[in-house]
Amino acid sequence: MPHHDLLILGGGSGNSVIGPEHDDWDIAIAEPWAFGGTCMNRGCIPSKMLVYAADVSLAARHGDHLGLRTTAGRADWPAIRDRIFGRIDPIADGGLAYRESLDNVTVYRHAARFTGPRTVSIDDTEVTADRIVLAMGARTSVPPVDGLSGVPFRTSDDIMRIDSLPEHLVILGGGFIAVEMAHVFEGLGSRVTIVHRGDLLLRGADTDVRRRLTEVYGDRMSVLLETTVSCVSHEATDAGGGTFRLDLSDGTTLEADQLLVATGRIPNGDLADVALGGIDVDEQGYVTTDDQLRTSADGVWALGDVTNPVQLKHTANAEARLVAHNLVQPDDPRTIDRRFVPHAVFGHPQVGSIGPTEQDLIDAGRPYLVATRDYAATAYGWAMEDTTGFAKVMADPETRLLLGAHIVGPQAPTLVQQLIQGMVAGQTVDQMAHDQLWIHPAMPELVEQALLAL
Repeated sequence: MPHHDLLILGGGSGNSVIGPEHDDWDIAIAEPWAFGGTCMNRGCIPSKMLVYAADVSLAARHGDHLGLRTTAGRADWPAIRDRIFGRIDPIADGGLAYRESLDNVTVYRHAARFTGPRTVSIDDTEVTADRIVLAMGARTSVPPVDGLSGVPFRTSDDIMRIDSLPEHLVILGGGFIAVEMAHVFEGLGSRVTIVHRGDLLLRGADTDVRRRLTEVYGDRMSVLLETTVSCVSHEATDAGGGTFRLDLSDGTTLEADQLLVATGRIPNGDLADVALGGIDVDEQGYVTTDDQLRTSADGVWALGDVTNPVQLKHTANAEARLVAHNLVQPDDPRTIDRRFVPHAVFGHPQVGSIGPTEQDLIDAGRPYLVATRDYAATAYGWAMEDTTGFAKVMADPETRLLLGAHIVGPQAPTLVQQLIQGMVAGQTVDQMAHDQLWIHPAMPELVEQALLAL
């Protein structure tokens, strides 16, 4: 029976737990898929490389707004796809090869399932460890739509690797994956239809952001809100393609050559039978941890998407650093700080957010001040001819501390970062606005002017 000092389930952020401080440990990693996890192989990195290409294409399509004679036809999809994965796949392969080359690391290329406390079965071999880190991520959630399981739909796992650009792509869902992929494929030349059961896109975002984003997307593509799919069928062709037929709740029917299901993600803890390891999960299936990222089972830690519905790579990276420390410094443990967790959506327009939404503050009965500044009211926004972007900031009326900020528009995730830094430093909105010089006429003046309006 193989035994290790440390066993890590997952080769994404869990792989980064290993550092020089573990050189004298016997370590194992169980990863049945590509090293690098969701972010590297089928998430953050390839999607943003596609987003950038779509941004350039969309800018060329609308160059006439600036007096430019630019156009953009249908993109060379294979060239774009191969450029992206021609860079990513060798990195994943290299990460695996590096770990396998280390004398103190064993890599199991199979999934692990708990059979008891700190005991798992890997490819029918029972493996034990003094310490285990759960970092096996999450997977796509597929809704129980009649006929869906019998058709060759796509998810975020494989939509970025398809062979050809769809003529008509239908996307089920209205969250960040749907928003980003709709921008990518519409920007590169596909006709896109979003089918979303909600009244606005991007549930969980600030309502003003959701309204603006939904309005912009409605102008770019077909957005069917408060609509569900009752039945899906597919008619294949000899050439390997085919036609999807979707019967909608409003009595209409859609036909498309590609279907993307982007209706959320669920944690992978159940795939590892974590309950048999004495590991508790919440009502949604996420592994529960304390502020040191310890699970309910002695000697077992957890991090990343398997623990948190937010499912952000930057939180997983921070958690991996904390677990790495706590593994070797059990008498001096660190605790996770989740006061300021930013997030972004790389659609078009982009979204960058930190802190509660305005509705969150209303629901909590918390007093607040709010101010909004349009991109168009700033020098650089004027130069870009931007007519839809804005920054919204909210502050405590007594302490003058920033409570939340939500920016929608060009480079929104970059612009919100300076507000995050001010919040972490404990600055008031007045200090953020007045105690530094803001470069004129740069885009950050949008943030300055929003703060001044408070």
